[in-house]
Amino acid sequence: MSRQLILDLPAKESMTRAEYFVAPANALALAALTGWQAWPAGKMLLLGPSGAGKSHLAQIWAAESGSTVIEAAELPDADLVALARTGVAVENAQNLAGDRARESALFHLHNLLAEGRRPLLVTAPTPPRDWGLTVPDLLSRMQAASVTRIESPDDALLSAVLVKLFSDRQLAVAPNLIPFLVARIPRSIGAARGLVAALDSAALAEGRPVTRAFAAGLLDSDETE
Repeated sequence: MSRQLILDLPAKESMTRAEYFVAPANALALAALTGWQAWPAGKMLLLGPSGAGKSHLAQIWAAESGSTVIEAAELPDADLVALARTGVAVENAQNLAGDRARESALFHLHNLLAEGRRPLLVTAPTPPRDWGLTVPDLLSRMQAASVTRIESPDDALLSAVLVKLFSDRQLAVAPNLIPFLVARIPRSIGAARGLVAALDSAALAEGRPVTRAFAAGLLDSDETE
């Protein structure tokens, strides 16, 4: 079978509240971020496994609180004074560890936000004690923050995520495909994202629709490799 040329174009992933499916795994975290004005000391840690939906929640919070989202790794090059004019969500804070410039930048940003009484949201997969921070004052400030968590998704949440991921890629799929996939992938939104991307790429390459039989063939080939 001839294979089509594939352009590696990223899917447009919508991260609004309207696209956020609330389930037991994430309901408490959503409630905690919705009540951001009552955060003790104006800061919150959002923890959860990779691909659990922390970025989506951070985007919702930023939109509703008028805040800015930035990757932790980008902090040393940022204008911290300008950044601290709004609330800030710092994503993937575990990537600060061992980098003095990054750790110092978050420390100074934290203090600027505290002085201006603006909120700080920090996302990471694990608590600060596990990041390997080398700046003691930063570690103490992160450990003093309140914590909310996203748990591993249940079937309902994973199903909703799969539907959204296919929709983001403008892929129309039969309803029976979703429970078929849910039963066969790890309890991870990251795994769901990777599978949908692989199905989209393979379907484009072979000029075929994404059906249950097509997905089964892809999953079987992955297991035998």
